[in-house]
Amino acid sequence: MSETQGFFADYLPKKIADKPHLVDDMAAVIVFDIAGAGSWTVNLKEAPGSVAEGSTSDSDCVVTCTEATFDKVLTNPNSAMMLFATGKLKVSDMQIGMKLGKVLG
Repeated sequence: MSETQGFFADYLPKKIADKPHLVDDMAAVIVFDIAGAGSWTVNLKEAPGSVAEGSTSDSDCVVTCTEATFDKVLTNPNSAMMLFATGKLKVSDMQIGMKLGKVLG
């Protein structure tokens, strides 16, 4: 299992269960479309929050990048701004994007 797939399969669901306030903090449905790894829908709009494989058209924000770029973000969340500035990481809603550190870190 890649680092990206492990993040969505294991790490993030556990984090959401351990920190239910993320639903209130984020109040959004986020689709992560990771080329080379897959797509995931993270529902942080409705308690208790969830992570599901696949995407939905009913999202508040879409994050798009390659698996290599996402792995860089997972390794060093502070790199996200530079990756965004260089076009390697795309976020459809910057207001939600600015809060993603709470989810990724």
